[in-house]
Amino acid sequence: MLLFDTHADTLFRRWQRPGNEMDITPEKLRQGGVTVQTMALFVGDSPKLPDIAQAFEGMLQAGAALEKEGIKRLSDYREAREGEVAFIYSVEGCDLLDGSVSLLSAWREQGVRMAALTWNYENCLGMPAMTDAGVPLKPFGKKAVMEMLRLGIAPDASHLNQRGFYDLLDMGAVPVASHSCCQALCDHPRNLTDHQLKMLFQAGGYVGVNFCPGFLRQGGQADLNDLCDHVIHMLELGGDGHVGFGSDFDGIDEKPRGLEGPQCFPALLDALKRRGLSNMEIENAAGKSLLGYYDRIDPREQKKGS
Repeated sequence: MLLFDTHADTLFRRWQRPGNEMDITPEKLRQGGVTVQTMALFVGDSPKLPDIAQAFEGMLQAGAALEKEGIKRLSDYREAREGEVAFIYSVEGCDLLDGSVSLLSAWREQGVRMAALTWNYENCLGMPAMTDAGVPLKPFGKKAVMEMLRLGIAPDASHLNQRGFYDLLDMGAVPVASHSCCQALCDHPRNLTDHQLKMLFQAGGYVGVNFCPGFLRQGGQADLNDLCDHVIHMLELGGDGHVGFGSDFDGIDEKPRGLEGPQCFPALLDALKRRGLSNMEIENAAGKSLLGYYDRIDPREQKKGS
């Protein structure tokens, strides 16, 4: 079975705190049967461009070190093979674009396949979910998204505010939400409303369910069943073929009980089976749904249909 995780902050943590214990290691990925781990190039806490550039360079070096540890780096999820372990880059916060789309081509050459427009503060593309929900995507944000689509980089709506989310759909983009949960089950501004989820699924998008306890359950004391609740709720909204996992490992201080790291993915799949998911629904959530998403946004496939 192919198993993908669409978000982790391991590279930032390895760069910032080298030698510290990591949620994600090559051994833990193998133990959990993870085929491809998405590794975010995270914008970091400072909005200053030199600081962000320094962080990105440090994370790329951390990625190169991971390759030396035997984890292959891919440039397309569709290169994944069962029984192998690999990683792929994403970007979390597009601040470095700084009003120019030229850097996107370089990111794509480095293998970046999804890019979150914002993190938790305003940038040149738009506003984050943690601030004003009603501010539209900025003109440069729309320009950057169109270039992402041309390059086959998925625009990531996790961390983006609600108006920006709907602006993506209105302009014909098919977003991914790499690490988000259901607001109906846990009222947090980072979570997606039922309407957002329905519209995203109808558009052909994809959601990776976040493992952060504070996004899974009010009060933050979450376990495997709470995570299953969010997966099942999304499926009930039409999400089969559009839902998977976006753990946020190495970016969250607390984990759901029973999901302390990628080595616990088999326990999650078993829990979903006990909750009544079919083998096909589990295979979709594990990996097939993400492959289908990239087929849908592939610029080459779009040209065939035009």
